[in-house]
Amino acid sequence: MYYSLSPNFIGRDRFIEIMMSLGYRLKRKKNYKRTTIASKIYYPNLIKGMQVNTPNTIWQSDITYIPLGNRHYYAVFIIDVYTKEIVGYSITDHMRASANVKALKMALKVHGPPKIHHSDRGSQYTYKGYINILKQNNVEISMATSAQDNAYAERINRTIKEEYLEYWKPDTFTALKKAIKKAINNYNKKRAHNHIDGMTPRDFRINFPLLASQQRKTITIFNNEILT
Repeated sequence: MYYSLSPNFIGRDRFIEIMMSLGYRLKRKKNYKRTTIASKIYYPNLIKGMQVNTPNTIWQSDITYIPLGNRHYYAVFIIDVYTKEIVGYSITDHMRASANVKALKMALKVHGPPKIHHSDRGSQYTYKGYINILKQNNVEISMATSAQDNAYAERINRTIKEEYLEYWKPDTFTALKKAIKKAINNYNKKRAHNHIDGMTPRDFRINFPLLASQQRKTITIFNNEILT
């Protein structure tokens, strides 16, 4: 809100303090429904502690459930870790791997292959067809052992569900698909992020080639094996 409104009469911290006191906050909901079943086939975690300073280096993906009436629907999101842009997605009434394949093909068609694709060890991500697409595009495969190892994708799940869908409250599957498409468009093209210089994910990606090397930020992927 601060970066969207850009008030010149108040600092960011004071703005946040006032907005929080007025009730502009979100209640976090626990994700209690299991959306993946761990496969016996898995790949090592390649990104733990990795430093990233370019787009299309690491994509993370996850599946989340969305309750609607007495049914549950499922969304697959793929995010570019560096730009925070949602590069591919799908919404279905099932958890079959075909939904993940659809999201992956969308991302590849628009952005080309990343260096690394990272996910949890769910069977959807070890599905032969999914793995084959990654290998055919020379994408390295990385998998998490905990939710912390897939934090960027987990955060997108919460953002779309709690900051968009909870507000719009779609009541049919058709309305849900339209709402998610609208949410992704808003997130990618209108939502400013402090850690990418107050830009939207899409604008940050487009403007990245114009940055001098010393202007390009580096992010370090969380490594829970480092003791502090």
